[in-house]
Amino acid sequence: MSIVMIGSGNLATQLAIALQNSGHQITQVWSRQLAHAEDLARRLSTEATDHWENLDKNADVYVLAVSDQAITEVAQGLMLNHPDALILHCSGATSMDVLSRFKNFGVLYPVQTFSKHIPIDFAQIPIGIEGNRPEAYAALASIANALSGRVFDCDSAQRLALHVSAVFANNFTNALLLTAADILAQHQLPFDILTPIIEETVEKAVTHHPIKVQTGPAVRDDQVTLEKHLNFLSMNPEWQLIYQKISDLIKKRKENNS
Repeated sequence: MSIVMIGSGNLATQLAIALQNSGHQITQVWSRQLAHAEDLARRLSTEATDHWENLDKNADVYVLAVSDQAITEVAQGLMLNHPDALILHCSGATSMDVLSRFKNFGVLYPVQTFSKHIPIDFAQIPIGIEGNRPEAYAALASIANALSGRVFDCDSAQRLALHVSAVFANNFTNALLLTAADILAQHQLPFDILTPIIEETVEKAVTHHPIKVQTGPAVRDDQVTLEKHLNFLSMNPEWQLIYQKISDLIKKRKENNS
């Protein structure tokens, strides 16, 4: 299929490369910033534009890999000559229906975190899909199955739940690791000293249900250690509050599952 990639960020970059590697032709990259579109277009050996009037209007598929807040605006600006073209967005938190002005539309949601310059194997990424009609769904499923062996149906309500879960598992976890790095740095300790415990934590979480592998002073109800930690964190009330809230959550989950 001929595909126009609308967007040039982390997801757009990795998805465009994967789509091209799976046999599709990326005919153009559009971005508000021409330099960003050109960077990705060079990697794909295709053309770039930052003007709607120069957009390829005859492609088979248009992938809106832009920020959530930009999807509606970008969709409204999209003018096509190909009435049967498939229009997709890739957002976990945005309803499929923002694309309802088109005949064929849907969502291709890869459940992964992306960086422009870190290669990633799409074959291992779960991809949730939703299409507005059988023809759109069939085309979307064909695209997704060529990318990954882990494609599943996921409606807008399920996708929002999945996106929230991913924020807890990925974004919040990374923010907590950053806090750990800051605490260590303040005491002249390297962050990589935590590498073994981080790897063990992730390994346990993916091979067992998280409820079965929770450890630490909160699950043991070790009030002496909890108080020591809270006193230590009094230097930063924000960290202290996070520690208290998560400890309370752990204790509550233990009580509910006892």
